[in-house]
This record gives sequence, C-alpha cells and structure tokens, in this order.
Amino acid sequence: MKCLFKNIALAAMFLTLSIAQSNSQTQSTTVSVGGVNAVLIKPSKPIGSLILLAGGDGRIGVDGNGAIKIQGNQLVWTRMNYAQKGFAVLVPDYGYNLSELVEYMRGIQKPVTVVGTSRGTQRAARGIYKGAKPDRLVLTSGFLSNASGDTENVVNILENPNLLPPTLVVHHRSDHCKHTLPSGVQDFVSWSKGKSKIVWLDGGGEVGNPCEAQSYHGFKGLDQKNSRFGFRIC
Repeated sequence: MKCLFKNIALAAMFLTLSIAQSNSQTQSTTVSVGGVNAVLIKPSKPIGSLILLAGGDGRIGVDGNGAIKIQGNQLVWTRMNYAQKGFAVLVPDYGYNLSELVEYMRGIQKPVTVVGTSRGTQRAARGIYKGAKPDRLVLTSGFLSNASGDTENVVNILENPNLLPPTLVVHHRSDHCKHTLPSGVQDFVSWSKGKSKIVWLDGGGEVGNPCEAQSYHGFKGLDQKNSRFGFRIC
C-alpha cells in the first residue's frame, strides 16, 4: 500500500521544540463545526489533516480565541507540534459529529486522519460506525478489545473490521490502566484482518492514577526526551 504520510507525529516523537516556541510560529483559531467549537491550526501549505480526539469525557473548554482551557490530555498538549510537522490540526470540544469534522478537514487538505486517545478511541469508533470515513485512523492507549479490560471497545463498537480504515495502534507496553491493558492490542490486530499496524512504546514514568495523563497510559515523559519516532502508515 502506498505511503501517504510523512512522519505522523504522535506525543512521543515531539521533542526539540517546546509548546511555547511552536505558539510563536503557528496561529490557532476557533471554528464552529456542526455547532461545536474546535481549535484549528493551519499551516500555509498543509500536507494532510489530523483530527485529535481527547480522552476522558472529551470536554476540553475551547474558547473563542483558539485557546483550550483543559490541556492535560497528551494529544491536546502536543497539538502545536503536529502543525510544525506540516499538518492542519483540528481539536474539537465535546459533542462533535465525527462525520462533520472529517468533511470539514477534507475541505482543507486530504488525507484526513482521525487520532483518538483513551476514551477518544471509543468516540472515534462510534463516529466511524455512524458513517464517518476518515482516510486513516490512529488509536493511542486505546479501548481496543475485550482483553483490554472493558467491553465498550473498538472491536465491539464497530463489530465489522471492514469498517476500519488503515489503522495505526500506538500503545505503551507498561500501560496499567484497567481499561486499556496491553493484552488487548494483539486481539484487536488479529480482528482487524491486516488493516492495522502496531507501534509499541517503552520508557517514561507514572505518577498517580494509571488511567490519567501522568502515567504510561498518557505517555508521561515521552514527549520530553531528546529522541524521535517516525510513524508511517503504508
């Protein structure tokens, strides 16, 4: 399959530029898509589009000036780095219709990749089940299969692997969250019938709740190290 992405940037690979440095070079604006506020970060010549779906309850507090009040989620706090890699980035607040988000970003630049983390992977699956058609899907720290520890998972939501676009799974080998255990990854990959690939992460650290951002589940520490991972969906 032809490679469509150059260095898809996920939390663990952004390391040489700080968020403050990125803010000085890339402007964020607030847009409304289907009546839901979302932050849009748009380089002058984007190479593709990313839609970042936060975990937890999905409420991130997008205001009218391109700012986000709740930034604990790993996809949210690294959003500027994706734009630095050349992607147009959309970060929606809670209540979105995924199909509308995908079509909005398709109007900016194809291909469109949906990136969901933790409970955001559930919302990505529900959106795809209801008809959203992203070109690619990235699932980080995902609710993937029954072996992940929760029956509300991507396999059970979608039911049919034919609904999956080409998918990249990014998971920490030491994820201790009871809903996203590493043992669920291989079951998901087997179910996907060749539509998914895995990138395993190691290292970092954990403080407090293993299902929150300051943990292996949230890739704590991996976006601050001076190393890089080049993720490609081919």
